[in-house]
Amino acid sequence: MKITTIQATVGERNSSALVSRDGKKKCAFPTDKGLFAVTPDAMNGGWAMAPDQECVSGTWCPIACPPGQVMAQWKPGTTYAFPESTYGGVYCNDDGEIEVPFKNKPWCVDGTGAVEAVNKAGKVVSFCQTCLPGYEDMIIPTDVEDSATLAVPGASYWDSTAAHYYINAPGVDSSQGCHWGDKSKPIGNWSPYVAGANTVEGGSTFVKLGLNPVWQDSPLYNTKPNFGLKVECPDGNCNGAKCEVDGNGVVSDNKATGAGGSDFCVVTVPPGSKAHIVVYNLDGSGGDAESSSSSSSKPSSTQASSTSSTPTTSSVPSTTSTSTSTSTSSKSSSTSSSSAVTSSSAIRSTSSSSHSPSSTQATSASATSYLGGIFQENGTASTSFSWVGPSSTAGPAAVSTSGDESTSSDTNKNEGAGQRQGGAAIAGLIVAFVAASYLL
Repeated sequence: MKITTIQATVGERNSSALVSRDGKKKCAFPTDKGLFAVTPDAMNGGWAMAPDQECVSGTWCPIACPPGQVMAQWKPGTTYAFPESTYGGVYCNDDGEIEVPFKNKPWCVDGTGAVEAVNKAGKVVSFCQTCLPGYEDMIIPTDVEDSATLAVPGASYWDSTAAHYYINAPGVDSSQGCHWGDKSKPIGNWSPYVAGANTVEGGSTFVKLGLNPVWQDSPLYNTKPNFGLKVECPDGNCNGAKCEVDGNGVVSDNKATGAGGSDFCVVTVPPGSKAHIVVYNLDGSGGDAESSSSSSSKPSSTQASSTSSTPTTSSVPSTTSTSTSTSTSSKSSSTSSSSAVTSSSAIRSTSSSSHSPSSTQATSASATSYLGGIFQENGTASTSFSWVGPSSTAGPAAVSTSGDESTSSDTNKNEGAGQRQGGAAIAGLIVAFVAASYLL
């Protein structure tokens, strides 16, 4: 698999003599790679992991990118199989130094720019992207005030997987909604709606909307949301519209049923066109914020959410998943300079006409027992998939940091995905979409 992006200079190692709470050496989160820092004041220190999880020697440490961009670093040769599906980002070696798999590539690259989130609800709406390769926590945030381009991967992305989002109700920003929750509130992995998108070889983009089966199978389903989602194509060239979802179900001529008995629909966006995922109020009321629509994908400003949260995940249900054919490249919002780090718990988009956020602010959050879940999107037929979480120790595995994705030759001892603190077994949440090619 090759990533076709502009070349950028990436430092090969970033040494840090930090020590974790269990005595292992820690790798410090870099501030000059254009990354988004996830809860930088917590134990994860900005890495795309749970707030109580550290990037320590012998582990792979996933990264989050600004809105519209996707990561371009992962362990070469890995596929969507646990635990190697968690080997995203960079490797923290036994000396507490960062090893970059693809040394001549940037850490984040632009997505295809084919899908834009448009907010017509009048209050901020948080789109929470799952981190893959990584633990698939929904911790990569985009707070949409008016519109923002979402990260849509292309065909060269890791294992041809797609981007997936949990979408919270208007008024729930990412500091409240972009983390693992529980059945007491319809937020995070219990939010009512999910979405996915990827651009495949040839340039077509598949956009998927669906009900979240975990929400649908919980008592939360008895209280219907007051907002809906729909796919709109400004140039009218899309196939498969109409595709719409509200609290009562999916409204579409080609809806299908996926994992957990929840319906979804798919729209195909032809090469060169763009789709909008529109958030609207079911009562017909419009937004009270001034909005400007644009084909640009990057917010003009960012700000940290003032609300911190301490989510718990004592009950993360287990479901099965149907898989989709997908791919991933990406498009983007970048920080104010190519070397800056976006350090906040939320990216709030107030306009989609500008490509670089102008200001950021760090926030922090604490958490207990963050559990990872899976959106499976890398097949062309419907399959069942389930998994258990990482063990308390990381096993040895081969790792290549040669920059050549087709080989994996070098070996590091004690390599593994960074492990969550706490020993509970993980029942993975799996939200699925049947392959778009199967439907259309």
